[in-house]
Amino acid sequence: MEIRQIQYFIEVAKREHVTEAAQELHVAQSAVSRQIFNLEAELGVDLFIREGRNVKLTPIGRVFLNKMKQAIKVIDNAKREVEEYLDPERGTIRIGFPSSLAAYTLPTAISAFRESYPEVKYHLKQGSYHNLIDDVIKGEIDLALLGPVPRHEKKVEGTTLFTEKLVALLPFSHPFSNKTSLKLNEFRNESFVLFPKGFILREVIVDACQQLGFQPNVSFEGEDIDAIKGLVSAGLGVTLIPEITLIDGLPRSTVKIPVVEPQVTRTVGVIIPNERQLLPTEKVFHDFLSDFFSKLDDFQK
Repeated sequence: MEIRQIQYFIEVAKREHVTEAAQELHVAQSAVSRQIFNLEAELGVDLFIREGRNVKLTPIGRVFLNKMKQAIKVIDNAKREVEEYLDPERGTIRIGFPSSLAAYTLPTAISAFRESYPEVKYHLKQGSYHNLIDDVIKGEIDLALLGPVPRHEKKVEGTTLFTEKLVALLPFSHPFSNKTSLKLNEFRNESFVLFPKGFILREVIVDACQQLGFQPNVSFEGEDIDAIKGLVSAGLGVTLIPEITLIDGLPRSTVKIPVVEPQVTRTVGVIIPNERQLLPTEKVFHDFLSDFFSKLDDFQK
């Protein structure tokens, strides 16, 4: 069994079409078909069911696909580890991040890191909170910046980099817009703009309201920070939003007001897998994050 055969098999399984797989691999269709035939002959089983020009995995083919994906990851990580051992300042880091950390936190960290390690390369993946945790566990990404830092995930280890406040974002025309601060209880009868169910920032806000004895009335939902800002700007409701997402300015026709009694906060940090060691370049970046945000916090104080 050759690595090339495995790579061809995975591409055909993903596309369920030999011709399209060959085009993606930049090889002749006959070469792909021959390697799949040789692989099946070596294993003694049919991996695909042929349906005209399309193919579908057999049950044993699906099992084999999952195992081969894991094998390719192990091989790729081994090659990266050797390359980074020879020169950890030229490795590649696969980083996950949510939309709330996309505009300022992640770019600031990478920009500062590149001053010392300009040859390091990055694969960036934006995703939702729970999906990013799963991606770290599965090895799809090396680490992820998240807020809040998970505390009950056994397969990842989290490090808090800083704690930030959530502030109220209101339409400029709102009756509360002239206040210097707001108590969370004052939002009891307001229409909220929040993330959909399953998003962690929604959970943080709902939990804070429930602790005061009310359930927020969610009138509109947005799946990223910019969508939520836009809905508030359009006058469709109010929201609580991480203050750092407003660092570059307020959306049109909105006002930012601190929330007190209680303050609503979230931790922001980095998670890494518990079940494998970080590669050299990953470890350099992970250690840098803790040092960088510690110095940044001291400076801001």
